[in-house]
Amino acid sequence: MTHPSPHPPSTAGVAALLVLADGRFPAGGHAHSGGAESAVRDGRLTDGPGPDGPAGFCRGRLHTAGLVAAGLAAAAALGGEPAGLDVAADARTPSPALRTVARRLGRQLLRAGRAAWPDPALDAVAVDHPRGLHQPVVLGLVARAAGIAPADAARAAAHETVSGPAGAAVRLMGLDPLAATAVLARLAPEVDAVATRATEAARRALASGDPDELPAACGPLSEIGAEFHALQPARLFAS
Repeated sequence: MTHPSPHPPSTAGVAALLVLADGRFPAGGHAHSGGAESAVRDGRLTDGPGPDGPAGFCRGRLHTAGLVAAGLAAAAALGGEPAGLDVAADARTPSPALRTVARRLGRQLLRAGRAAWPDPALDAVAVDHPRGLHQPVVLGLVARAAGIAPADAARAAAHETVSGPAGAAVRLMGLDPLAATAVLARLAPEVDAVATRATEAARRALASGDPDELPAACGPLSEIGAEFHALQPARLFAS
């Protein structure tokens, strides 16, 4: 069931985008490492400069999970049907543990979004989907309510998939916070490129009615790592 928002997407929501993308926005992301904790434990993420270092790990995540999240967020911001997009998100998330995490984060983000930008469309989503929707879908819906452009919703989703692991690496490996910030700064052009690609794909998907047009990249080791991480009795991050 579609609930059109009274606030159509526009390019006027730049300040709102800063609020939504701020790491202090109370949506629960600080408790999640974006797969970094599992990767550190398995030796797939080290503190070196190579492909296994923070920059390489974040780049790989950006072009897989980040691309998928950006496409879903853009589609939701463009007015895509939430339930259908949630099904598409499920199909692109092989790990049951990550599906659970995505919906938990979606519920938290929806609560924060409704408080920040009251909107009947968001209220309807909360009623229609009490179990929650995948976080990138909710991000796009909240962006739409806030008047944030679909491409910027995609940027926020893509940025979040790398900022989480970069921040977690500071705590997990003692990475210099300045180095973590430098990783994100150097990835910024790629974040823009991924967001543009994802938004174009989302427009095609909505125009054709074919969710297969949405990005469907995947990092199998991250999905497997998430399942093992969920079984760990002691962990610093929830995922």
